[in-house]
Amino acid sequence: MKVTGGTTTAPAGLRTDSDVPVDISRVPAREAAERELSDPRYHENDPNLLQRGLDRFWEWIDHLFGAASGATPGGVLGLVVVILLVIAVLAALWWRLGTPHRAPGTTGDSLFADGPRTARDHRADADRHAAAGRWNQAVQERTRAIVRSLEERALLDPRPGRTADEAAAEAGRSLPAHADDLRLAVRAFDDVTYGGRTADEAAYRRVEGLDTALERTRPTLDTASTRTSV
Repeated sequence: MKVTGGTTTAPAGLRTDSDVPVDISRVPAREAAERELSDPRYHENDPNLLQRGLDRFWEWIDHLFGAASGATPGGVLGLVVVILLVIAVLAALWWRLGTPHRAPGTTGDSLFADGPRTARDHRADADRHAAAGRWNQAVQERTRAIVRSLEERALLDPRPGRTADEAAAEAGRSLPAHADDLRLAVRAFDDVTYGGRTADEAAYRRVEGLDTALERTRPTLDTASTRTSV
């Protein structure tokens, strides 16, 4: 086949029924080919839109890892080691710090969310949860029992919306000998309530022991006189 002056000339051996050479210009030939190839029969086995998108995504991932492995000492093996180290560091931080705590005093951080209840009520709930092995709820209810008991004994002023941290700080000023234990108790409360941690029996027993110790504690004359003057 030869091309002369923008036309395509069929070989001499190709003849129509009338034995006349067939000359087709380039543009009509291209349009005819496009029409033929647009026939759905030629595209029955083409990948769908989702498959094409996935293919492009995996090509991008492959290109990304290829570029990263080329820039990392040790190639692909070095890249894998770096990724594993990053995952290990993130896991260690999560294990050590837990889920980020909300800032004290934000909405929903109130220690008592179910309305006024007595310290005895909270202790009874804590005992039920502990008997069933629900240590998170047991820690929460025993901590609430501690704060409610201090309010009932006038060692804390009842105040709606008080957080566990605020209660520990205020009670620690009235009962300085137990200030550290109070902070540890509310830390356990915050961990299971806001931090996504899981308490165990040992954690609950520490809070329970603090509750018992505070029940036996009597304020000093200085503490009583200070609160009376306020």
